[in-house]
Amino acid sequence: MGHQGSRAVGRYSRRVNSPFVSVRYWVVAGLVAAGLVACHKQEQAVVGAAKSAVSAEQQARAAAEARATKRDEQRAELAKISLPTKSMYVDVHEPAAWANPFLAVGPETITLRIINADANTSDVGKGTMLRPEGARRQEIQIRPQDLAEAMVAVPANAWKYGRVVAVAEMPGGAAKDRAKMRRNVESAIQQLNDLGIVVEEWPGR
Repeated sequence: MGHQGSRAVGRYSRRVNSPFVSVRYWVVAGLVAAGLVACHKQEQAVVGAAKSAVSAEQQARAAAEARATKRDEQRAELAKISLPTKSMYVDVHEPAAWANPFLAVGPETITLRIINADANTSDVGKGTMLRPEGARRQEIQIRPQDLAEAMVAVPANAWKYGRVVAVAEMPGGAAKDRAKMRRNVESAIQQLNDLGIVVEEWPGR
């Protein structure tokens, strides 16, 4: 019996130590290791994605705070311009007669027209060839996204009526651009109101 048991153990040992068992063992071990590596990589990817999401959120929050701060600074600067006096422009019905900043809004750009105040306070020669208003008139092409900065840059002496701006669609635009111009007009009005600027829309007056 003991002799047969020894032979059985020997056969078992040979089976365990056979090259097929060893190969299978290493294959299984390799698969387990690969699985662990894959899980670790997946975990790292999840952690990385979470960190990226947090970083993106922080950057977006910082950008929003920076925009809000800048807008507050722009409002404070424009608040130095007095509130509009409607009686000074209520009877002005022609764009050419408008003495305050005037915005002609197109599909891609905005034309900002300003008229600087006459440094000469005397009435002598006013409006003549010696003192033409056209010499004090400026027209600047700006992008819609630069509107706020442009308004802050308008000289204080160009706000004859106070803090009010006239806005109109650019004349002579193509029919296909009407919808885009209308959206740009509405966006400009919203930006101006957000800056504390009163808007007179032409030709709605």
